[in-house]
Amino acid sequence: MRNLLVYYIAILLPLGIVLFLYSKAYIGFTVFLILIIAYLLIYRTWVDGSRLAAKGIISKKDRWRMMLPGMHMKHFTELYLK
Repeated sequence: MRNLLVYYIAILLPLGIVLFLYSKAYIGFTVFLILIIAYLLIYRTWVDGSRLAAKGIISKKDRWRMMLPGMHMKHFTELYLK
């Protein structure tokens, strides 16, 4: 995921889909909450870790460390601006 546009699509599209489904009442609040928590803890950890691994900043086996507090801020520039 070296392309910044592809990265932004990968992180925003699933969130948009979940918000759309909730706003149209296709899913209830409990499912919405579970999906948002899964998005934040599992999906974003994997996507952000994969982007950093593709750029050679961290190794693939260290992707799970993106779940630790402060790791997104530590790599803010590499994730969102470059």
